[in-house]
Amino acid sequence: MIKILLIFLLWILLLPGVVFCQVTVRGKVFCKKEAVPGASITIKDTYDGTTSDSSGNFIFTTTEKGDQVLVVTAVGYKPFEQKITFSGQPLVLDIEMKEMVTELNAVTITAGTFQAGDKKRAAVLNSIDVATTAGSNADITAALKTLPGTQQVGEQEGLFVRGGAGYETKQFIDGNLVNNPYFTSVPDIASRGRFSPFLFKGTVFSTGGYSALYGQALSSVLLLESIDLPDKSEINASITPLVWGLGTQQLAKNRKSSYGFDYSYTNVGLYFSLVKQTPDYFRMPQYHSGDANFRIRTKNGGMIKYYTTFSFGDLGLRRPDIDSGYLKNAFFIKNNNWYNNFSYRENIGDGWKMQLGASFSTNLDKIRQQVQDQDNHPKQFPVSQFWMGSKNFSFHNLQNLSLGRAVFEKSLGGLSAIRFGSEYWYTDYRPQFNDTLYRLKDNYTAAFAEGSIYLSKGLAAQIGTRFEYSSVLNRSDIAPRISLAYKTGKESQVSVAYGIFYQKPESQQLYAPSSLGFTKATHYIFDYQRIYNQRTLRVEAYYKKYQDLVREVPVSYNYFYYNNGGSGFAKGIDVFFRDKKTFKDFDYWISYSYIDTRREYLNYPVQLQPSFVANHTASIVTKKFFTDLKTGFNVTYSWASGRPYYHILADANNKFYIADRGTAKDFNNLSFSAEWVPSAGNTKAKTFVVLFATVSNLLGSSQVYGYNYSYDGSIKSPITPPAGRFYFIGLFLSWGVDRTQDAINNNL
Repeated sequence: MIKILLIFLLWILLLPGVVFCQVTVRGKVFCKKEAVPGASITIKDTYDGTTSDSSGNFIFTTTEKGDQVLVVTAVGYKPFEQKITFSGQPLVLDIEMKEMVTELNAVTITAGTFQAGDKKRAAVLNSIDVATTAGSNADITAALKTLPGTQQVGEQEGLFVRGGAGYETKQFIDGNLVNNPYFTSVPDIASRGRFSPFLFKGTVFSTGGYSALYGQALSSVLLLESIDLPDKSEINASITPLVWGLGTQQLAKNRKSSYGFDYSYTNVGLYFSLVKQTPDYFRMPQYHSGDANFRIRTKNGGMIKYYTTFSFGDLGLRRPDIDSGYLKNAFFIKNNNWYNNFSYRENIGDGWKMQLGASFSTNLDKIRQQVQDQDNHPKQFPVSQFWMGSKNFSFHNLQNLSLGRAVFEKSLGGLSAIRFGSEYWYTDYRPQFNDTLYRLKDNYTAAFAEGSIYLSKGLAAQIGTRFEYSSVLNRSDIAPRISLAYKTGKESQVSVAYGIFYQKPESQQLYAPSSLGFTKATHYIFDYQRIYNQRTLRVEAYYKKYQDLVREVPVSYNYFYYNNGGSGFAKGIDVFFRDKKTFKDFDYWISYSYIDTRREYLNYPVQLQPSFVANHTASIVTKKFFTDLKTGFNVTYSWASGRPYYHILADANNKFYIADRGTAKDFNNLSFSAEWVPSAGNTKAKTFVVLFATVSNLLGSSQVYGYNYSYDGSIKSPITPPAGRFYFIGLFLSWGVDRTQDAINNNL
């Protein structure tokens, strides 16, 4: 008891000294004049400290002396450190924190861009969306036509974006240009894309103002990022009246590599025997296609990917000759395509990333057309009827493209980064028209640099420039681009974009001697976006100025030369709304576009609205999955106002004039599809099944895309689809990976 009393007395004697040595630290933690509650304030390497209250204020005492380091941390803010000195006097500190910019809270630059993928916060369309959009028939381009800014063009392939022709949109896979993304088409019938949507994990569809890392597209780019490693090994099969296919993906046991291959055979003979087609197919369309891949994950988290695909197609069809009441035009085509894509991305340390790419593609079209009599025998014509004789021709078109690409990225902290690199394309085209062989070679080089700067989570900028040179043109250009985004609220933001874009003239315009240079488009874009509670709203206004478009200058009948004297503009507004929340288990989106555009190019005598542009377009896409029935139903309705058409001729003074013009009827298309997944929810199932059926243009609406004219202009024939409706039914099987749940989850 005496010992305890002595200790207590000693503590009483020393207490004033201890209290006297303590120093009070007080202050406030804030960010942009707003309090930061819950911040942790400590003296480094000690236990002295506290947390800020709801007003951002804090106070604590310490016995530390001399020079120390104060550390402040808070969720969503960058760590703060400050040197302080204790001299026995109280300290009062005002601590200003800076927001930590992350993918979840940062503003995103959206002007002119629709993004989708597993890393994108504002997903718009993913692979399942493409496959289950009624009327798309699992074709990426067809699904994208339900987004604003695109046109419903059915007589030729391609994405027609904001007043641009189909060739003004380019496609890239893992950064590498795809030279022939569509199957070769026949006159007045559009072809579908070569690639399955399930090859890709991410999609960026730019309707304008795209990154300086890409070029040679006046209007738009479609950037496709292939998947890395599959989830599990699997075998898959497809059985349909049109297509039979078999494939596999095999994942290594250590989950660091995989390989796979697929083969499919398409023959529409059975289908055409059931569904009458307008053309007379004397050689039924058939296609052999296959692909193979391997993927390797590196020890630093990088990825090596190689993908190759080949296809062979063959068809022949006849149509009535518009200049005769008894003759026919017979069209034959054989196509061989081989595409290879290699990519390698790697983290090379100290915030640096590297992405290398290379690709090679070769495409050969063997086309022959001849006029035939009623017995399908070739018909020859005297020299005086050269305009009929010109319908007899053969055309072999060989296109080779090789390219290499390197991009380096350096992180500047947070999401800010700089990227720079270069690419080289070598094109070798060898078309042969009848007995005349042409040759077109081009060495195209480009260098680019771009910076993404996040000044805060609410303000970001992307600034870049691109240098390009083409040996066949012997011209170069510099294309600056800039985009800004500002967060107007927790769920909303605005973006603006400006950029200059160049593109080489089409290859057929470069075979003849000329002094053509790059065509040019300047984009101005303003975008508002709000993402809230599984809903997305986008409103975007734009203006495009076209310069140096290619024009045809007539010299004599059936002969002209090209120059860069064309010009034009496009302006309009796009609206997009998607809602997965309002109605239970129901997903839908609505898009609308208005465009006012004119251009003077090719044989247009004055600035005209292009024949591939409708002033108004709209789509409504709906998806509903009934879990109890294990069945999903999808409906798409697309509408477009009538497109203009023209019959343009050259007069005796070698000047083009409009001999006839008009507006085609409105486009209407109601499509329906359904999928039944009987194995959904069965965890013990070894075979996973999807039964899919679709019908396009369910109501049989009459579609007229434009008109073809006879030689003297006295007859005009409407350009229509080959059949009023399209039907498809298929059974898809997989062993190893249950894909049925994807169809459910992505439609809830």
